[in-house]
This record gives sequence, C-alpha cells and structure tokens, in this order.
Amino acid sequence: MCGRFVITSAPAALRQLFGYVEQPNFPPRYNVAPTQPIPVVLVENGARHFRLMRWGLLPSWVKDPRGFTLLINARSETVLEKPAFKKAIRRRRGLIPADGYYEWKSEGGRKQPFFIHRADGEPLGFAAVFETWVGPNGEELDTVAIVTAAASEDLAALHDRVPVTISPRDFERWLDSRGDEVDAILPLMRPPRIGEFAWHAVSTRVNRVANDDEQLLLPISAEEMEAEAPKPKKVTRKVAAASSDDGQGSLF
Repeated sequence: MCGRFVITSAPAALRQLFGYVEQPNFPPRYNVAPTQPIPVVLVENGARHFRLMRWGLLPSWVKDPRGFTLLINARSETVLEKPAFKKAIRRRRGLIPADGYYEWKSEGGRKQPFFIHRADGEPLGFAAVFETWVGPNGEELDTVAIVTAAASEDLAALHDRVPVTISPRDFERWLDSRGDEVDAILPLMRPPRIGEFAWHAVSTRVNRVANDDEQLLLPISAEEMEAEAPKPKKVTRKVAAASSDDGQGSLF
C-alpha cells in the first residue's frame, strides 16, 4: 500500500515533467499523509491541469463521509469491479507527482520505516483515480486514491503492495479517458521492474504526521535504530506484607 509519500522536486521541474498549464508554487513536503490536500495532474478540455485534491476518495454516492471508510488506495486487481472505483478508473484518471514514499516493515516486534525512491533519483507519477463528492448543501470536494499493485520480488521484502507508477512516456495514455475503454491502460497497472527502486531505513520520527522536514529522508544507522527501539517496561515485583502477629519483620 502507500500511506505516506514525499514531494521534494522544484515546482518548475514537476511542471516541465508533467506538462500542466498552471504555475503553482509550493514548498517541499517530506511527510504527506491521508486527508491532506495533494497535487493531482489531470486532463480537462484537451490540456493537462494541476489540481489539489483530498487524499482519500469519496465516491459520489456516499451520503455521509463520517461513516465511510477512508479510501487512500485502489487495488489494481479489483479497481474495475469495485463500486467505489469502477467509474473513476474509466473516466477520471490522474497522476500524483512524488519523489518517493514510505513503507513500514515489521522487524523484531516493531515496525521500521523505510524511504523508497527511484534508483536514478528522478521524480515519479503515482497512478490515481479521483471523484468529486457533492455534499447535501451543494459543497464540492475533489478526492483521490492511489492505485496499487502486488509488489515485485525485491520490494516485496518490505511490503506485499506497492503504488503503481506511470512512466513519463505513458502519461498521455494513462490520462486519456475520453472513452470508457480501459484495455490500453491495463498493462500500465503493474509494479516497478526489479531494481527500478531503491530504499533505506529512516527514523521513526516519520510516524508522526506533524514531523515534516528533510531530516526524515536521511538513512538511519544501526546504532540510531537501536536507540529508537522501544525500551522494555520495568516489571515491579510486589512482596506481600507479613501479618503483624507472625513474628516476622516487614522488608519495607
């Protein structure tokens, strides 16, 4: 799955790569989390545009968002059938600019975070589907989910799911939803090739959404990892007090 990601490339570089007409200026983000507004590239009237959408898709038929599960990911294997995604995958596909993402691996009874990025250091585009939810008072909310696939052999060492990333040469094919046909984009919903991504362990500071700084991306040493490991709780042994008439003195 993908539950946190990073956007560090300069806005001008991302605009050139994704080809949208707007010129947004935004700061780097080192710990993007669900429910936050995130950039999405989409096609409208034949041109690519930059939009901010809430990460966590709300299907148009949802009446009360408070009682609906937060859909941050859409599984590629079922995206064509699931009621929440089956229309969006045909008509509302987007790309989410990013420079990497975090994943957590269970090690020694705790979860160790890793930062995962392209081995060549280039930005990437997550495959996404989006919906505009309209509330009872006419309010509108653009929402989005990241498409995921079964992990390739190397990334499976960290987690069994990975976000689908679209190559720049396939941006146009993924974004083209003028018809309802999906045959052309089915081959794109696959995991990265073996060796395409690299990763390293990072500090558990990333666990807190409030932490959003470049230090989160730094590799963590074995010594630092050990220092961050939860300390075992001290067990207090209780000694039963002797009765006052047994001739024995209390230890305390």
